[in-house]
Amino acid sequence: MFRPRRSVLFMPGSNARALEKARNLPADSIILDLEDSVAPDAKGTARDQIAAAIAAKGFGKREIIIRINNLESEWWLDDLAMAAKAQPDGILVPKISTPDDIKQVESELRKLKADPAIRIWAMIETPLAVLSAQQIAAQAREGDKRLEAFVMGPNDIARETRMRMLPGRAAMIPLFAHCIMAARAYGVEMLDGPYNDINDIAGFAKECAQGRDMGFDGKTLIHPGQIDAANATYTPPAEEVARARKIMGVFDLPENANKGVVQLDGQMVERLHVEMAKRTVAIADAIAALKAH
Repeated sequence: MFRPRRSVLFMPGSNARALEKARNLPADSIILDLEDSVAPDAKGTARDQIAAAIAAKGFGKREIIIRINNLESEWWLDDLAMAAKAQPDGILVPKISTPDDIKQVESELRKLKADPAIRIWAMIETPLAVLSAQQIAAQAREGDKRLEAFVMGPNDIARETRMRMLPGRAAMIPLFAHCIMAARAYGVEMLDGPYNDINDIAGFAKECAQGRDMGFDGKTLIHPGQIDAANATYTPPAEEVARARKIMGVFDLPENANKGVVQLDGQMVERLHVEMAKRTVAIADAIAALKAH
């Protein structure tokens, strides 16, 4: 079944109130964070609180991801051990730079006898990660095949490349496009990075639309106030869904069973459009299912 990831909200694991609040927010996915939002002396507390929050359940159909600390830190092995036991939907690994990083995480998860259903998400936030995007994405089809998603980290990329974070992100578009192509080549989901100005609703909506049009599957968020705009942008419009259903329907007609191209409302429609239509309908149906609960 298709899983919507329109809105993917970071919540600090050290903030018990935030963890409780996450149970009722309309985000598709929640990332319970052990990294950037948690101070060094609060890592242990955050780890315990995240484990307790997941054990208590109550997140409904929201996808639950744990972001561990990077592989060069002193905390990541303890983070991973907790995550393997807690059994979230996935584990987000920051500062991934090469395919070997994915292999290392998979190796540790095997040692921990982690549930094979736990997926790996990779933060793409270093120059080497961008340059190695294709090789990293290929891990989705190799080894334990846990890799499921890329998450762009524009803030870290800006810091390490000296690119400026300006409206429109023109300098970063080539990087995004390169990573999106790598992800799509291997069936990896692609999530856009966060928007820093939580008070700039118009700017946020504009960046969401840009990401959607570039091919991202959703947006990572740093504040609950951004959820509605992300959901709205990444939800297919009703007319688009209706058109998709119409395209699927016309090829289901007996007289079109062996045709590669048909005419619909004055436009030529190919079978490749059916595959695109099926994805649009799958997204819409999955979102409708979320709203039903």
